[in-house]
Amino acid sequence: MSADCVTLAMLQQRLRAASTPDQAPPRLLAVGKTQPAAALRGLAACGQRHFGENYVQEALAKQRELADLPLVWHLIGPLQSNKCREVAQHFDWLESLDRAKLVPLLAAARPADKAPLNVLIQVNVDDEANKHGCTPAEVGELAMLVAAQPRLCLRGLMAIPAPWPERSRRIAAFERMHALFAQLRQRHAGVDTLSMGMSDDFELALACGATEVRIGSALFGARV
Repeated sequence: MSADCVTLAMLQQRLRAASTPDQAPPRLLAVGKTQPAAALRGLAACGQRHFGENYVQEALAKQRELADLPLVWHLIGPLQSNKCREVAQHFDWLESLDRAKLVPLLAAARPADKAPLNVLIQVNVDDEANKHGCTPAEVGELAMLVAAQPRLCLRGLMAIPAPWPERSRRIAAFERMHALFAQLRQRHAGVDTLSMGMSDDFELALACGATEVRIGSALFGARV
């Protein structure tokens, strides 16, 4: 077994151990930011299929190099309006929708021969001044706009809570997100994804109900 496969298997074991008994197995999103396409190919050879990228142009280059593989591509970084067409045409998921003006741009650019673009609404759950995401109060209206577009598919919520040193404050943020997620599921059929938790806190996130975790350094090593 390759080193990539050993690392992936160990991480998957940690995910299973951290999940509550009534949870479905969480999705592992491998975050390839700054990693070469060869590193993603190595994980793909071990069975990893879902990959998250922060930057559109970096992701498109990797998609071209890895076009022979059946990968699922998620954009997890901030989206500018001038990149909506590229995202709608080349990604399977957008996890960082945070404002209404992007919705019609994405819907209009999604090709008719592709499945609807899966969309997560990014929430600035800790109200950080320099972080992207809508406010919790804006989730309902933004969700209705997405749900009204046939070429988009509302799937849930994403958040990057503040990296509080206090465990209790991180848990509180995750629990607020789970409460928002529960409300959204009551209002919209098909909502099934709560993306929260990264390499240093994914076990806390899973304990609070995350269905997807976004892992970079625990898979690829620390970025240099």
